[in-house]
Amino acid sequence: MTQFMKIAIVGAGVIGVTTAFELASDGHEITVFERHGSVAEETSFANAGVIAPGYVTPWAAPGMRRKVFVDLFRAHAPVRLHGALSLSEWRWAWNWWRACERERSARNRAHMQRLALYSRERLHRLTAQERLEYERSEGYLVLLRSEEDLKQARSGLELLRAAEIRYAEIDAAQARHIEPALSAQTPLAGAIHLPDDEVGNCRQFTLLLRERARARGVRFAFRAKVTALVMTPSPMVRVEGEPAPQSFDAVVVCAGVASDALLRPLGIRLPLAAVHGYSITARIREPLNAPRSAVMDERYKVAISRLGQRVRVAGSAELGAPQGRMDAKALRTLYKVLQDWFPGAADYAHGVQEWRGARPMLPDGPPVIGPSGLPGLWLNLGHGSSGWALACGSARALADRIAGRKPEIELEGLGIERLGLRR
Repeated sequence: MTQFMKIAIVGAGVIGVTTAFELASDGHEITVFERHGSVAEETSFANAGVIAPGYVTPWAAPGMRRKVFVDLFRAHAPVRLHGALSLSEWRWAWNWWRACERERSARNRAHMQRLALYSRERLHRLTAQERLEYERSEGYLVLLRSEEDLKQARSGLELLRAAEIRYAEIDAAQARHIEPALSAQTPLAGAIHLPDDEVGNCRQFTLLLRERARARGVRFAFRAKVTALVMTPSPMVRVEGEPAPQSFDAVVVCAGVASDALLRPLGIRLPLAAVHGYSITARIREPLNAPRSAVMDERYKVAISRLGQRVRVAGSAELGAPQGRMDAKALRTLYKVLQDWFPGAADYAHGVQEWRGARPMLPDGPPVIGPSGLPGLWLNLGHGSSGWALACGSARALADRIAGRKPEIELEGLGIERLGLRR
């Protein structure tokens, strides 16, 4: 018989809200603490929105060491390292370097794709069950500009086959049939079409699920900055401005990059780094000139997504950048790729939303889902750039662990023990 508990969740991004919903659905009494005024205000706010399990992969992969080095000298680099790396960021980079080893990277990719496939299935179940209506469309097209891009992409197709992910290698004419607005002026050697993948508005989904969670009794405490976690005599949450900590039966940390500051005083030193991503979002000027769903420019690692009557362009992976300052070069790359493929899509006259978000990334790629090693403290964090694609599966699996049930998928490689931390 399930023991119902009073549980605190720290963080109300898509990870925290899906976790709250699943735990409340199991009958637990849930309070979510969020330092901002609403849900999905940070990493979940303006991401690409792509749900593509076959392309949920660790950044630590064979060939990435050389690629990052070469990209340092390119104007439109998908990966950017800034000179002022902190000591912890240098440690993170060293751990990432080690995780690029072929066998280790293959294991991590398998763990992430297993979770991503389950998460997509869970997303579809939730969307149907709760009748969630948010901006979404089906299909994902990976654009390959040259024969060299095509050759590199083919080397990864075996991994898609092994994961039983449906795809088709298509030529330029077929790609333009699927996405008729693709510019004929930009060279296109071919594409990979993934018909079962999709794009969806992460923030809209999170806002809708917040209301479904509230209907199940979840309490959201906004503008409530958690300053400390106290684990004795029972798990407690200390909130800025409140005279005493609040006591719970369990605490789940889903606070993204901010999780590190909460966990370090408890002796849990996760190698978590803020890898920043960028996006621009604009109204569609002419629907016939805009994408139907989502495309990825494989060379520049930039996704272009159709979100209702808007187009969003997202990309870049930036480590060591000054807090709060946007890199003009990263933004120029996004505008360039949109102009290359859909030159008449965006209505720039009525304003463009430019966004930069910190993605909480562990050096080897997979998130940490499960117990922390301290009684009553659970973790659901470190999803990096794949939070939207992994959220629903991560939340359900964690809820099952907390309830003492066997999750529907194997969680090997997704626990804190893989990191070899010592308290």
